[in-house]
Amino acid sequence: MKVFILPFGKINIIHNTIAEVIINEGVVMDLDMVNQYHDFLLQNLKSPFSLLVNKENSYSYKFDAQLKIANLSEIKSMAVVIYNLSADMATQILIDINKGNDWNIKLFNERQMALDWLLFDDNKKNAV
Repeated sequence: MKVFILPFGKINIIHNTIAEVIINEGVVMDLDMVNQYHDFLLQNLKSPFSLLVNKENSYSYKFDAQLKIANLSEIKSMAVVIYNLSADMATQILIDINKGNDWNIKLFNERQMALDWLLFDDNKKNAV
């Protein structure tokens, strides 16, 4: 696994089509950070790709960033690992704001379960 440190967090490349994203504690994601994040994903992953969003830290988004986050056609699925009620609520709000984008997203309480779902989803779509 390759680990890349970005100004707002780190991205672990688990597979050429799966990345784990961990945003640093206290970060307020803005549109510039989202663009940098998207550029990184597009340059370092094979499309279509999946994301394991590990919400081990508390962070937030500016509204314009909420509207753009994860809205890349290259993202085929997202698994979000949540550890507490506030992370769950924040993720639900983000999903609701982007409900028109038809995300393939699922929430988990355990990282391994989230990764297993992404791997299953990846294998299922590659078999079609």
